[in-house]
Amino acid sequence: MRVAVLGVGRVGSAIVADLARDGNFEVTAVDASAAALQRAMLQGATSKQRLDLGDPGQVGKLAARHDLVVGAVPGPIGYQTLEAVIQSGTNVVDISFSAENPLQLAELAESVGVTAVVDCGVAPGLSNMLLGFTETACDRVERFICYVGGLPVDRGGLFQYKAPFSPIDVIAEYNRPARYVENGEIKSGAALSQLEQIEVAGLGTLEAFLTDGLRTLLDTARVPDMREKTIRYPGHAAQMALLRGMGLFGQEPVDVGGINVVPRELAARLLIPLWEFGPGDEDVTVMRVEIAAVSGSVSSRYVFELLDRYDAQTGTLSMARTTGYTCTAVVRLVASGLYSRSGISPPEYVGRNAGCFESVVGDLKARGVDLRESVAALR
Repeated sequence: MRVAVLGVGRVGSAIVADLARDGNFEVTAVDASAAALQRAMLQGATSKQRLDLGDPGQVGKLAARHDLVVGAVPGPIGYQTLEAVIQSGTNVVDISFSAENPLQLAELAESVGVTAVVDCGVAPGLSNMLLGFTETACDRVERFICYVGGLPVDRGGLFQYKAPFSPIDVIAEYNRPARYVENGEIKSGAALSQLEQIEVAGLGTLEAFLTDGLRTLLDTARVPDMREKTIRYPGHAAQMALLRGMGLFGQEPVDVGGINVVPRELAARLLIPLWEFGPGDEDVTVMRVEIAAVSGSVSSRYVFELLDRYDAQTGTLSMARTTGYTCTAVVRLVASGLYSRSGISPPEYVGRNAGCFESVVGDLKARGVDLRESVAALR
């Protein structure tokens, strides 16, 4: 099967490598960066193509020449890229975290008979699948909260943080109003708010704050209380709130000596060297999903925990592993026809199919990404 991977940064490269090892795919790496393409070839890509991924016309033509497309582009061009692939009539599994709601493309995807699985990373992605799976196993779900974050092992540095993906996407996450559900009503709060401390074995005390990560769950899940919180080392939220308060995350141009400067773009450019992982820098991904559900007269609390670390043998960051391998697990489901629903499929739809969910968890486990589950009765 001919698969094109659009965007071969850290996560895209992990996707290329995993699909290439499979042996069932001819993988074309697609990116505007010659250096990124060269790295992707070293990861096992069958071929490469240099392309402006911000040009929907070029993206659509390339997609039409492949059997399946993986979208791993930066958030600002994620929606238009996804739309172009769908218009080409090619099935797609996408991890691009765009501001737009991908469900807006449902009618288009259904009209052309395309299977499009979106937001297919670790969170959103695997977290949604956990909720979808629990929904089918219980009579009703009363509460869902996802704590998730990627952290550098070395806590040194100005912000105790490094970004395994585009800094502009991280800034957008810190700036975008965060939607959550409380008593059945969708509400909106400031990102970085509702700060709390959590304890994680092996990492100690961390902080968690509200971010806009529920995404499609706001439309597809009938759960009266839902939140997503991002995990960082203590103090990070206050630092980011300070930068945001200064206007450095704004999108309106500011006149600086006669030159219009977009603060967010400047901030991203300045943060790249501070947040970039260097050779040998290690990271860890932590996720805790807590779900309160009812079956008959029994109320239970389900806790799913994931703690994954940098793979020193392959030099693969943990966030690239957990995001990329969730994506490739679903690629295999779509490629084999085991998951073939036409239209836009958020990950919770995949999770509602028990066989597909178990296949994804099995794929992750085979790659050393272990998900632990515990269940306790609630009074």
